[in-house]
Amino acid sequence: MFERIKEDIQCVFERDPAARTAFEVLTTYPGIHAVLFHRLSHRLWNMRLKWLARMLSNLARLFTGIEIHPGATIGRRFFIDHGMGVVIGETTEIGDDCTLYHGVTLGGTTWDKGKRHPTLGRDVVIGAGAKVLGPIMINDGVRIGSNAVVLKDVPEGTTVVGVPGRVVTIKPPAEPDSRRQAIARKMGFDAYGATRDMPDPVATAINGILDHMHIMDERLEQMCRELRSHGVDLAEIRMPDLGPCELNHVEDKEIHVPGESDAPGLPDNLSGKS
Repeated sequence: MFERIKEDIQCVFERDPAARTAFEVLTTYPGIHAVLFHRLSHRLWNMRLKWLARMLSNLARLFTGIEIHPGATIGRRFFIDHGMGVVIGETTEIGDDCTLYHGVTLGGTTWDKGKRHPTLGRDVVIGAGAKVLGPIMINDGVRIGSNAVVLKDVPEGTTVVGVPGRVVTIKPPAEPDSRRQAIARKMGFDAYGATRDMPDPVATAINGILDHMHIMDERLEQMCRELRSHGVDLAEIRMPDLGPCELNHVEDKEIHVPGESDAPGLPDNLSGKS
């Protein structure tokens, strides 16, 4: 028993940088308290002392804000961070090294008896506010984003986001990250999506845009080299940095933004003038 408690405390240090001492974790972390209460209530449940097990789990919910049915099966090194509002149903099965954040629900979608709650594999992380519903399988290494609603099985090692939950496949970048960073610097901004392991659909979209712009930039430079080789004189133009957008407010005067209403150097039929 003490070995399991030691494991639980150690996993907090591995997953929560705010943890300072073992005594602090043991006395102030509601996720730890909820797991300890559940181990005792689960043992009572298996001994067919079900009313006593339910009373103990209700007492744990009162003190921790975490509701774990005593019939749920939970593996080793299970960590609930913050914890308030977590609900874990009766037939839930949770593997080793899983992490849940506040507001997570592992619930059912039917009133029928039997298996009606999710099964989590090893090393599953479920973000704050996510709902995993029904007798579905969340395989090893899955990451479920905050506020996602998952109703179907999730393959191993994938990330799920959105409502309803959809699997986000993170493909390896077609070009090295250094090239993405170079084109981003040339444009004058730092693309946070230039990281290889970012499980974020927005970051993936930005990576695709940078890849596309890199190819277009190479083609444009190749065209310029070809034109110069044929004697065409092309001026060297440095691409300006894109700094923060500034708008100078002038009282009682119309603000004119160059390039919106006119296009210098272009014929009228191309600049939009009639």
